[in-house]
Amino acid sequence: MSELNKLGLAEARDALRAGDVTSVELTDACLKAIDEADALNAFVHKTPEIAMERAKAADERIKGGDAPSMCGLPIGIKDLFCTKGVPSQAASGILEGFKPEYESTVSQQLADAGAVMLGKLNMDEFAMGSSNETSVYGNAVSPWRRGNDDAQLTPGGSSGGSASAVAADLCLAATGTDTGGSIRQPAAFVGITGIKPTYGRCSRWGIVAFASSLDQAGPMTKNVRDAAIMLEIMCGHDAKDSTSADLAVPNFEAMLTGDIKGKKIGIPKEYRMDGMPAEIEKLWADGAAMLKDAGAEIVDISLPHTQYALPAYYVIAPAEASSNLARYDGVRYGHRAQLAQGDGITEMYENTRAEGFGHEVQRRVMVGTYVLSAGFYDAYYNRARKVRTLIKKDFEDVFSAGVDAILTPATPSAAFGLGEMTEADPVQMYLNDVFTVTVNLAGLPGISVPAGLDTQGLPLGLQLIGRPWEEGDLLNTAYALENAAGFVAKPGKWW
Repeated sequence: MSELNKLGLAEARDALRAGDVTSVELTDACLKAIDEADALNAFVHKTPEIAMERAKAADERIKGGDAPSMCGLPIGIKDLFCTKGVPSQAASGILEGFKPEYESTVSQQLADAGAVMLGKLNMDEFAMGSSNETSVYGNAVSPWRRGNDDAQLTPGGSSGGSASAVAADLCLAATGTDTGGSIRQPAAFVGITGIKPTYGRCSRWGIVAFASSLDQAGPMTKNVRDAAIMLEIMCGHDAKDSTSADLAVPNFEAMLTGDIKGKKIGIPKEYRMDGMPAEIEKLWADGAAMLKDAGAEIVDISLPHTQYALPAYYVIAPAEASSNLARYDGVRYGHRAQLAQGDGITEMYENTRAEGFGHEVQRRVMVGTYVLSAGFYDAYYNRARKVRTLIKKDFEDVFSAGVDAILTPATPSAAFGLGEMTEADPVQMYLNDVFTVTVNLAGLPGISVPAGLDTQGLPLGLQLIGRPWEEGDLLNTAYALENAAGFVAKPGKWW
């Protein structure tokens, strides 16, 4: 078999079981692709020795008949996941040199299932960003190009390295995390599938925290079936995480029938934003028509508090970040500033954090500290929490009225060029999350599926939002949408 790195998880799994290929061969193909793709800056810590060791062990497991669905499949791990003995910096200078003595629960579950870690993937610093331009490693670059334009494009953020690596066939799949759209937005930008499961479905233990009530891990894959395969391995109760749900994990792949006859799909009127590009409007209408043709009933719905979602999110997320990032002080691990004669502990804290945190992280920490301060706690943070409750209730009301899933655009535009938003107001960048943050505020599952190309040949994605804990049903609806859309476009190799 040629170009093994271009296989998806399901294809590679079946080829491994049939004896048509070995995990060592698959892994070697991916490692070669990674070495040829330094221009994308997707992999920031390569682990070829670990990869080959795990690939050989996986081949032995497969020969012995003890092979879970992910056994022998080469994947990338976002730098936010702690990996034992491997740098885990969350793309921040303040964690320079940090090599954990433990493994995150999600990456451990993947390793236990025989998945092969190829290395760590680029991301926005502490997952704060929508374009992968805040990383201490430098920008991750999309494998896509606008027509004949050579301008480098963003792969989205914060899981930009994961998105770029999967779209460029450097790995078969990758882990991502999603606090306000950081799996779904980059997946849409590069034409792959990304699912954020219900809050509590995947353990957060060992994942560097941004905003603890919003963060959730999920898979980024080449198609919906692959997402189902990988999500099942990543899910499960974890006693080490108090927010982890003690629920049985179904066989998500077995639920992919493509039959959505009688399903009720909601179209929220509040997501029709002023100035929305015509091609996004058309993609959304086409997606609804595809689901209708597949047998679903399309209904108009209202989520009245949607307009308050972005302001509420950008109070709650920075507030939690300012608390979580207080632990980075130069005392126990990571970067420590050099002190001048006479400097004390206060100067060490100040200088360490000033040197170690990038501008976007500093901005959000300051915003978060401000909204949590005594004079503004009720005016901002408590009010945002109340708005969050109203947003959650909007979804509960819609689902209790019989709606099975909600269809929206995934992003307000196709991928933009790196550097194009540099001079923009930070709020302009935050608007990239306008369709995705509500899902995190309400703790719901959401998936982005590639559904078309814009006029410049760049991918566009649609988002489906599901009922809590019903990822299997959501994946099946996404599978029907994927089959109807028939998206097969790939970036032309320029790197």
